[in-house]
Amino acid sequence: MTEAKSIFSAAESGLGFLYQPRLALLKILSLPESVSLHIEKSDDLEFDDAGGRKSLASLKHKAAGDRLTDLDTDFWKSVRVWLTYYRDNGRIACNADFVLFTTATLGDGTELVVFSEGGEAAKRGATAATLLSRSQSQAAEKVWTLLEPLSDLEREDFYRRITIFDGSPRVEQIPQAVLDQHLRTVRREARQALFERLEGWWTDLMIKLLSGERTAAVGGQEVSDKLSAIAEEYRSDNLPITFRNRLPDGEIDVANDTRLFVEQLRDLDLSTNRIQHAIIDYYRAFEQRSSWARESLLISGEMEEYEDRLVEEWSRYRDIVFEALPDTREEAALKAAGRELYKWAELETGELRIRERVTEAYVVRGAFQILANARPTPRVHWNPDFMRRLGELLEVAA
Repeated sequence: MTEAKSIFSAAESGLGFLYQPRLALLKILSLPESVSLHIEKSDDLEFDDAGGRKSLASLKHKAAGDRLTDLDTDFWKSVRVWLTYYRDNGRIACNADFVLFTTATLGDGTELVVFSEGGEAAKRGATAATLLSRSQSQAAEKVWTLLEPLSDLEREDFYRRITIFDGSPRVEQIPQAVLDQHLRTVRREARQALFERLEGWWTDLMIKLLSGERTAAVGGQEVSDKLSAIAEEYRSDNLPITFRNRLPDGEIDVANDTRLFVEQLRDLDLSTNRIQHAIIDYYRAFEQRSSWARESLLISGEMEEYEDRLVEEWSRYRDIVFEALPDTREEAALKAAGRELYKWAELETGELRIRERVTEAYVVRGAFQILANARPTPRVHWNPDFMRRLGELLEVAA
């Protein structure tokens, strides 16, 4: 049983706020790349084309099943906003058109149909005058006040600029609309993850515009470039890199970290800074793998095959380094050999990629740390004597 919403619920208002950036993304993707976008400038959205023509768009996210009627205040409040702009920006010389995007549908028999796309533009002025004369609302009165200084020709010109797009997709329908209309060239299994990446970038951009951190309009080409860059990461020979520059939560405590890969590095007497870098690589690689798995981007068995390849390459270089050890096998020599082997894994394994175009260093470096952390025994180790000592410790613990 669905719980009834509180009379104080702001859910519908919240959906309206979310609708604005989502619909803006859908529209900027649908328009020519030369078009640029402002949000909350002259209207909810403002689209500028390369020729300097503007489209001021009002957005109305209504409850499911709502209809737009002739005297609906949503429409006439928008008309008031547009009239003000029209009067203040040259009237007939004004460079703007006016659009209403609403999730509601035009009601049966409504005369506002003349304002819909393809409606009879020549009838708009007379229809608006008739509808306004019937209304007793404050919105209608304010529209009359703004119309009063305009000539008949200017009023006709103004109304011809208005278009209603009813039945616009609801906020929850927009992601699928973007997927269907703009991501068809992306592999099916990657489309949802790609949209989430794109929307995350877009939301951050909208926040910067609304907060004033960014003042320049967002160009359609900028959006296309970002979409293309993200899409490249989801090709069959690539994987998205989303944990670059991320750090683990909390302080990195090298001295008291009990994980096996950290103990191995302390055993080599590495500097605190190098061990910190290793901990960060481990974190980024582990979280990145988890992200790929959640998004179903890995082929079955792909990570296991990749780890097997790393272990094989490690074993080849280990044999080269360890065979040069003196027979005395002094502790200093063992640690020096371990540091040489670790240096190879840290600096010389960039070509060991899970996929051809995945070149991010932490993917490989972190993978070696994950292998060095495997339980009950690590799949790779650095100090030649580490495995023997670990075996002794395990025997004692048993």
